[in-house]
Amino acid sequence: MSAKGTSITLNGRTYRWPGRPVVVVCVDGCEPDYVTRAVEAGAAPWLGEVVATGTSRLVDAVVPTFTNPNNLSIVTGVPPAVHGICGNYFYDREAGAEVMMNDPKYLRCDTLLAAFSRAGASVAVVTAKDKLRRLLGHEMTGICFSSEKADQTTKGEHGIEDVLRLVGLPLPDVYSAALSEFVFAAGVKLMESVRPDLMYLSTTDYVQHKHAPGTPEANAFYRMMDGYLARLAALGATVALTADHGMNAKTDGAGSPQIVYLQDHLDAWLGAGQARVILPITDPYVVHHGALGSFATVYVPAGSDVPGIGKRLGALRGIEAVLERGEACRRFELPPDRMGDLVVVSERHTVVGTAAARHDLSGLDAPLRSHGGLSEQRVPLLVNRRTSLAPDARLRNFDAFDVALNRLQ
Repeated sequence: MSAKGTSITLNGRTYRWPGRPVVVVCVDGCEPDYVTRAVEAGAAPWLGEVVATGTSRLVDAVVPTFTNPNNLSIVTGVPPAVHGICGNYFYDREAGAEVMMNDPKYLRCDTLLAAFSRAGASVAVVTAKDKLRRLLGHEMTGICFSSEKADQTTKGEHGIEDVLRLVGLPLPDVYSAALSEFVFAAGVKLMESVRPDLMYLSTTDYVQHKHAPGTPEANAFYRMMDGYLARLAALGATVALTADHGMNAKTDGAGSPQIVYLQDHLDAWLGAGQARVILPITDPYVVHHGALGSFATVYVPAGSDVPGIGKRLGALRGIEAVLERGEACRRFELPPDRMGDLVVVSERHTVVGTAAARHDLSGLDAPLRSHGGLSEQRVPLLVNRRTSLAPDARLRNFDAFDVALNRLQ
């Protein structure tokens, strides 16, 4: 690693030292059409200017298109096969238990945030939900806190105290657009006061789970976001915006959820409890999606006819792809030791569940919208400066720091 002011090399890439503050924003659930529709409606003038005069590309997110794998890919610059975080939730074979992937012990490489902070950069991270904070802030020196627990910040643990007073907003509810607004408001206050060299802001997809692109509620959210991003840019920051995944309606024409309950099918074919279905979307915040997404991994008993089971699953209505572990890990760049025997991806308007009896949909107060599959892989990458990117280059959301640090004209 080189000294402060030159560059750092991490996970096979070299990153230039920022000549001005760099802010990378992960807008959770930002289907590209949200930006397009908000700009067309005049709700996001700053984003419209970026599209017209800066850099605007469509890029690929990591599959499974969930929060943890993609946020960690963005801050490491590599796919889950390298950093190890392949879901919000997984089956830990060593522990023999299904667990959340929030513990940094599951992270297999360093983050850019930690590496730059060790080299002497001032680094700040604000995330909406506390589930990501420990992963994003692992071995990082600097400021790292969540909107969700902004009332509990201490200098020792978070690098800052009394965040509510700094930001000037009340503690937001975890199920609200205000949770994301707090992230942006905090980012602006930190840029005004601390002026970090690098800042990472990560929101929640509460609005996107409930409201389609172009709706008044969605446009209001992007209007709010646009105002804060404009302020960050006015403070001299290079702002790069991308997303962890897109978002789609998972319903039929009448608005009823379209769900394939994999565990129920497998229990009928193999016997109750013989197979194990893991839904990596699972996290502590299931009210808005009922733990239903478009990606699952399946463990079957030793000696099972894996290809045959895969073929039967693939024949179910609403299933887009069923891949055996090796093929899935090669195609999606996933860690084989943390995946099941089969990977199941559902179609654009369908989700997969375990057993019908295990999913509580009573909290849904709007037609089901979710993510996880190939249909949510395309996301925006916007930078408020022109870049030297080849027009036909395939880009990933985890190229965001490389673009913002290395590719500016």
